[in-house]
Amino acid sequence: MENTRKSTLDLESIAWGTFFLLWGITELLPSLPDGIGALGIGMILLGLNLARHWKGEPTSGFTTTLGILALLLGGLELASQYLQLPFELPIFAILLIALGLIILMRAMKK
Repeated sequence: MENTRKSTLDLESIAWGTFFLLWGITELLPSLPDGIGALGIGMILLGLNLARHWKGEPTSGFTTTLGILALLLGGLELASQYLQLPFELPIFAILLIALGLIILMRAMKK
């Protein structure tokens, strides 16, 4: 039991470390396109859960959901730069509403 807990902490430490590295890089390089940070965070969160799954450890539905939403946010931010829509999409607000609905639906299932 203790070994499983220790290896989960190691995976979480790796995920936190890569999160802060990505954050620092995106702050140092403002020329990066919008959405790169969110895409990276999504990959970090999904990678954490993939690593947990491969090790036979329980995954987190919450961080998996956040990872998917972060990928969507980053992808939509990148795409909106190239689509040149005549209006601005409230992407972050839409994703917050989606996250709230997912959490509420899960709570109602229990």
